[in-house]
Amino acid sequence: MPASSSRSDQNITFHLPRSSLKIAGIAFAVGLLLFVVAWLNARRNNDFYRADPAQPQTAVAELAPLPAPLPAGAGAADMPEARPAPVEEKPELVEAPPAPPPQPIAETAPTQSPAGDAPAPVAATPTDRPSPLPGQRPPEYPPAALRRGDSGTVVVQVVVGVDGTALDARVIQRSGSRDLDRAALDAVRGWRFQPALSNGQPMQASLDIPFDFKPAQ
Repeated sequence: MPASSSRSDQNITFHLPRSSLKIAGIAFAVGLLLFVVAWLNARRNNDFYRADPAQPQTAVAELAPLPAPLPAGAGAADMPEARPAPVEEKPELVEAPPAPPPQPIAETAPTQSPAGDAPAPVAATPTDRPSPLPGQRPPEYPPAALRRGDSGTVVVQVVVGVDGTALDARVIQRSGSRDLDRAALDAVRGWRFQPALSNGQPMQASLDIPFDFKPAQ
């Protein structure tokens, strides 16, 4: 009898209902899902509280302090004195000496040639020569020639018409500076003159006008 009872115990099997197996499977799945959710939350929290890496410090360049402002008048004392601009000098007009008055010609009785020809007429000589009217503007000293220190004497020959205007003008004595020669020539061309007279009538004649250009010392 004892042997038969032990054999019967070994052959006993437990059969659980299917509803219990379904419940157990669902419970396992729910537990696994909760575990995964809890693990993800824990990892997110760790990332949130993790300190950001230290940012590299940017080097700040130290600027040298600005110099203190100079006292009033100190800067002006160190500056070189400005040289005064050269004074523009007017060339001197050298007036030609007046012509000596014509000597009276002694009247002599005409000598009659043996052939009885009439005496040849004597050419009339001008009793005056042209002269510049008062107030004529002298030539200006050219700035370029003044800076170079050019100097010299220019003689301009002008042909004066019966109306007192300069019909022609040319340089007959040069100064060595083209600027000075041109300044004298341009000035004379714009002048007005008293025309020369012959027998009381105005006539065309020429006149030489010298100019001395000397820069200021």
